[in-house]
Amino acid sequence: MSPLNSLVVWHRDSLVVEEYYRGMNRDRRANIKSASKTVLSALVGVARTEGYLSDLDVALAELLPEYFEGASDEKRSITLRHALTMRTGLETTSFGNYGAWASSRDWVRFQVDQPMECRPGGCWSYSTGTSHLVAVVVERATGRSLLDFARDELFGPLGVYLPPWDRDPQGHYLGGNNMALRPLDLVAFGRLFLEGGVTGDRRLLSESWIEESWGSYGRSPWNGNRYGYYWWNRTLAGETAYFAWGYGGQFVFVVPRLELVVATTASLTNRPRGVNHNRAVYDLLEDWIIPAIRSREPTYASPAR
Repeated sequence: MSPLNSLVVWHRDSLVVEEYYRGMNRDRRANIKSASKTVLSALVGVARTEGYLSDLDVALAELLPEYFEGASDEKRSITLRHALTMRTGLETTSFGNYGAWASSRDWVRFQVDQPMECRPGGCWSYSTGTSHLVAVVVERATGRSLLDFARDELFGPLGVYLPPWDRDPQGHYLGGNNMALRPLDLVAFGRLFLEGGVTGDRRLLSESWIEESWGSYGRSPWNGNRYGYYWWNRTLAGETAYFAWGYGGQFVFVVPRLELVVATTASLTNRPRGVNHNRAVYDLLEDWIIPAIRSREPTYASPAR
């Protein structure tokens, strides 16, 4: 049995599919897990658009100075851009290290104190502790909690309500996990990127920020997906798809050439053991959704492979 519990498809200017399964409905929020990192990336973009952050190549040691006192020159050279692309060189605090990190007294300190695995920019290592550093940078730069900044400057303009989520022992909102949104909210978020960073008559993100976010600065060793500023990308049915991805099957796909946004959520509790749901979602887009969109709009010729 598939754990899929929602599928929402937006094409060009209309909602073409809105389906819910296994007790899910349009008003129920899903824990989007690490798709929260992609939201955080957008918040960095909003902060940059509004002038709170001007330079991605500034050292984290300048932004979070008390955490880098006595640190090596190598650690002190880690930049915000390194953190946005998961290339800090610090050992991960995800996977086997996540429990120790999340139960520590200071999540920022724990991540900064991790040993260096390579020079900054020299290797790619996925880490929720790294994205949490970025969240604290955004809070300090804007003078607001991540929740307030997200509500005021991103989700409020989109007409989306974002409830509070986890905070660290110092009161900083967790950067990169456990936000809760409705599937329709995920589509609204994807549409912001599809529409060049504009909602209504308000620009939230620059087009250059979106292009940067969708770059490829690393690659997953597990599945080959490419990584931008907390956005993944891969080729599906010959199309470049950019996506937010959270554990268990929480996805937002944006396929610009087809003017397409697809959101899925999945149960985190009632799951068959060993199910490879991620592959099933990719297949859903490749075998059904993308071909259906191409047939709906004959102007979308299948790209040469």
